[in-house]
Amino acid sequence: MALKPAQKALGPIRRSFAPWLDPAAVPLIRFENVVKRFGEFTAVDDVSIDIHQREFFALLGPSGCGKTTLMRMLAGFEAPTSGRITLAGKDLAGVPPYRRPVNMMFQSYALFPHMTVAQNIAFGLKQDGMPKPEMEARVAEMLRLVKLEPFAGRKPHQLSGGQRQRVALARSLAKKPKVLLLDEPLGALDKKLREETQFELMDLQQDLGLTFLIVTHDQEEAMTVADRIAVMNHGKLVQVATPGEIYEQPNCRYVADFIGDINLFEGVVVSAQGGVVRLKSAEAGAEFTAASEAELPAGAEVALAIRPEKMRVSLEPPPEATNRLAGEVWDIAYLGDWTILLIKLDGTEKIVRVSRANVTRSEARPIGWDDKVFLWFAPDAGVLLRS
Repeated sequence: MALKPAQKALGPIRRSFAPWLDPAAVPLIRFENVVKRFGEFTAVDDVSIDIHQREFFALLGPSGCGKTTLMRMLAGFEAPTSGRITLAGKDLAGVPPYRRPVNMMFQSYALFPHMTVAQNIAFGLKQDGMPKPEMEARVAEMLRLVKLEPFAGRKPHQLSGGQRQRVALARSLAKKPKVLLLDEPLGALDKKLREETQFELMDLQQDLGLTFLIVTHDQEEAMTVADRIAVMNHGKLVQVATPGEIYEQPNCRYVADFIGDINLFEGVVVSAQGGVVRLKSAEAGAEFTAASEAELPAGAEVALAIRPEKMRVSLEPPPEATNRLAGEVWDIAYLGDWTILLIKLDGTEKIVRVSRANVTRSEARPIGWDDKVFLWFAPDAGVLLRS
């Protein structure tokens, strides 16, 4: 499936869209101190989240973190043990799933194998008793929306995985819900098709003006599609922020380690003054200088978190560099656009990961296995974390 150009650029829309920064903005969905227990097990632990109209919001975390349970409570398939969920100001307690203005697209797609594409899309409309002419017009509209008009008469087994995914999406959108819930919707697709479909979902969400809530364990997927991401762990909400903030300003070691690749240097603060923190890292065998406005007392235990692409590497020592390290190349992974280097620091057991963009087709002397190399990074390249 070729990626089709969007009807309009999403850049201006997504750059200006930030209702969560407006104190006067009223959220469309509110989870207020929601708890869900199954016997002695707490699946969701005192979670509060505001989701705004037209937002593409992602619940991200590992299996068992509570993200799907949270979505199922919004859909009405589970009831909170305590707390409150509201949609457009209405408390959803006691409202059955079929009375809620939400629709859910399941990971398995759950298509009826004996029905055609058009019949699958029309199923919910028929159950609601929509008049036949109106139902046929809505199905035709959905087929155009997901670009499946030529496949209206086919059965699910006659479609590709990407086409089945779009049928399930069209069926979920046919009833025009206020909120579309997507439970790991792209997990069954291959990598290239999944990436293409992510952009199609973003275009579709903007065209329809709906609120999308996606559950995923795929960090790249959440970073691609979402306006904001809620990172969860063991039923708790860890951080809610935009993809850029989550990646560049994680609020704890868990988020830093879970989102993308990271190098964590454990250390102790030597001094902190004027936005400059000096710390000593025994595991790295070095002292570092980091930019931070945090008030950190001498002796405080911290971790300096640095993304692999923010570290520089060379066969020659840098003439001037604040944070310098040296080591030996232990492993190399060539990924085409990037090369990943695993480097063992001199005099330690610490392995550091460095990413290099392959901006030229060749190098006069490429870095190879067992090479002695030098690393350095700027004081503002990393983030200091206490917890």
